[in-house]
Parts: sequence; C-alpha cells; structure tokens
Amino acid sequence: MRMTTYWLEHAWLDTHVEPGVTVEVSETDGRITAVSTGVEMCPPGATALRGLTLPGLSNAHSHAFHRALRSTVQVGSGTFWTWREVMYGVASRLTPDSYYDLARAVYAEMALAGITSVGEFHYVHHAPGGTPYAHPNAMGEALIAAASDAGIRITLLDTAYLSSGFGAAPNSHQLRFSDGTAEAWAQRVSSLTDSAFVRHGAAIHSVRAVPATELATVAKWAQDREAPLHVHLSEQTAENDACQAAHGCTPTQLLADHGVLGPRTTGVHNTHLTESDIALLGSSSTGTCMCPTTERDLADGIGPAVQLQRAGSPLSLGSDSHAVIDLFEEARAMELNERLRSRTRGHWTAAALLRAASATGHAALGWADAGVIEPGALADLTTIALDTVRTAGPVPILGAETAVFAASGADVRHTIVGGRQVVRDGVHTAVPDTAGALAASIGALHG
Repeated sequence: MRMTTYWLEHAWLDTHVEPGVTVEVSETDGRITAVSTGVEMCPPGATALRGLTLPGLSNAHSHAFHRALRSTVQVGSGTFWTWREVMYGVASRLTPDSYYDLARAVYAEMALAGITSVGEFHYVHHAPGGTPYAHPNAMGEALIAAASDAGIRITLLDTAYLSSGFGAAPNSHQLRFSDGTAEAWAQRVSSLTDSAFVRHGAAIHSVRAVPATELATVAKWAQDREAPLHVHLSEQTAENDACQAAHGCTPTQLLADHGVLGPRTTGVHNTHLTESDIALLGSSSTGTCMCPTTERDLADGIGPAVQLQRAGSPLSLGSDSHAVIDLFEEARAMELNERLRSRTRGHWTAAALLRAASATGHAALGWADAGVIEPGALADLTTIALDTVRTAGPVPILGAETAVFAASGADVRHTIVGGRQVVRDGVHTAVPDTAGALAASIGALHG
C-alpha cells in the first residue's frame, strides 16, 4: 500500500494542540493510517505543513449561486423578501454550463478558506419556465463536477420546492425549482449515485414551499437511503405566522407531525423557535445549522443555539448566501452573537466551536468519518499560518483560540482532501487564479 506522509508543525487533536505530529495517509482510499506525536523534525520524504493543522472544515449549508449576489445586495436597504427578488434574477440566468463555471470558482474559494466538504442546498433544477433538461439532473451534475474539479467533497442536498407558499402554485421565478409533486421529485433524484467524494441527500426547502401532504414523501426517500435531510426552518417570523394560519401550529411541530425530524435531519437557521420547538428538535436529535454571517446580513435575528445544543441538537455551521466564505468567522460569530444577546461571555469553548465547524458539520452531511485527525478518518486537513498579522503573538498551545477568535480564511495555507493537497502555500492547485475565475463567472451572469 502506497503511503503519503505529512509532518504537522502543530496539530489540533480535538482536545489540545500537539507539536510535531506525523500523519500517514493511504493513497488507495485517502484515509489516515497512523498518527505519531513527538516528532520534532520533518522526516525525510514527508511534506511539512507549517502552522496549525486542524481537521478539514465543513460548510454544512451553501447556495453556490448566491455568491454572485455579494455586494450587489448591499446597495441600499430592504428586507429578506426584497433580497429574494434579486436572488431570483440571478437564478433565472443560470445554465448548466454557467452554473458549473460559477460553482467551480466558489468551491475553489471554499478550499482556499480550509473547507473540505460542502452541503449544497440545491433547488435550481430545470430550465427557465420549468421545462426539464434532456438530462433531468443537469444542474445538479454541474455542481458535482464543479466540486470534483475544485477538489472538495460535496453532499448534494437535492431540494423539493413545490409551492410559492402553503399550497399556492409556484410563481414564475420558482417554476425552475419545482418538480410538481414530491413523488416526481423522488423519481428524478433516485437516479443520482454516491461516490468516494460525493454524497446525495434530500432537502425540504421550507414548510411554505413543500405542502404538508408532501413532506412525508421526502422524509421517506431520505429514510430509506439513510441519507441526510435538511430543511430551512423558522428563518422568518412571517413563515411562522403563515404556518400558524394554515395549520394551527409552528413549522417545527408540522415537521414533527409528518415524520421529518430525527438524527439525520438538520434544520437550517432555527431562528424563531418556541420552547416547545426547541424541545422537539433536541429530543429527536435533529441538528441545527447556524449561518451567522447570512443571518445578520439579512437581519433575520439570532437563533437560540445555546438552548438548542443543551436540548440535544448538534450544532453545525454554514456560509449560506456567501456574504463571506469563512468558517472561522461563522464560528466566532455564533459565540459573539450570543454574547451580545445575553451580555455574558464564554458560551462555547474554542474547541466546541471548531467541532461545530468540522466534525459535526461533516456528520450532518453524511461524512461521519471526517473531522478528526486519527487513524481510520478521512485525511481531510486544514493548516492555518501562525505568523500573519492576525495570528502572530499567541503561543501555539492557544492555537484553537487563535483559529476561532483571531484567524480568517485568508490565513489558510494548506488544504488537503483525501490525502491530496488541494491548496498549497495559499494557492489552489487546480484553480490558481480563483479570483479571476470568480470575476469571470459572476460577470457573465450580470453581463
């Protein structure tokens, strides 16, 4: 068995920083076969990763095409709902080819920020007007190809999106998103297959976009395949009010009533919840994906992450609309948002926040064997420099605190996925001009 060896100047081993660590990786399956500590010098033939190496980060919630909205939606004011109209305009111009170009650049940007797996919440399925492509999954396949060429893992969370709101027909923008019925959605996505770097899961866009009578079909599809199931949940108070008017209960209760909650399910945002909602999510071990940079950008509010975790809901993180792509900022924001709301400090340790940004996120996407540096785990690693203007000064033993409370994605020097170096010395090995690729693909959509 051929092996690749990495020497980590400093490594975060889940509970502490360890200096001088070697990691051996099988080139056959990209898994860690051995971890050795106390190795003071880089052994002959090993690749040195100088700085602090962490488990690869997981972006548990992404809409790749939203990257084209960055700055454009910052002009003037508005609400989530006015932001949504701008988003529809960009979505209407996507084709399989243009989506591939954009997503490849976006996923390369993620790799540069230390992200090794992404959960793509994908709902732009069909041609404008709702006509299926000759290959019905052409848009999803473009995203998979983009992730492959950018060198990161992807969980394609193929999304059921059937209604403009609690049973109303899709509007003209949403026709691209809709398969008509959950059964038709299930037939389309059932032709997709997993691979070494690809997982397939399901998503319910929201309780307003999937009628209650259709929820169980999506949940059963995911259950039968033991696949992840994600759902936008209580992001807006308007959604809660409309659900109460339509069904006499909260969105969380509606999902519970139709068998959607459970340990393979993740609610995204979970912002405006009642105490009963929190208890339902926690008791069912339904996960919570917080997206603080998007939630603050859209003025959504601050979700009850502390209470959710205490109730039993595992926490993961996502960059969602990609106002920024920086999992260190997402982790930091979750803690700092809670400090502002509660006026107390220290709700999570740096270690707990790193786990939310890595192991818990990978598990929420179906990669339960990622997110740790230990034998048998997937060899997905992220190295940040400890000598930049943001990270210089603290002793290495405080590496977790430095990563979460000082570093940014710009401090990432190396990203390794399945034992293969995707980012080397801050440059993407396959997309060396990532900025140019972003500019060109976004410019083509706005042109």
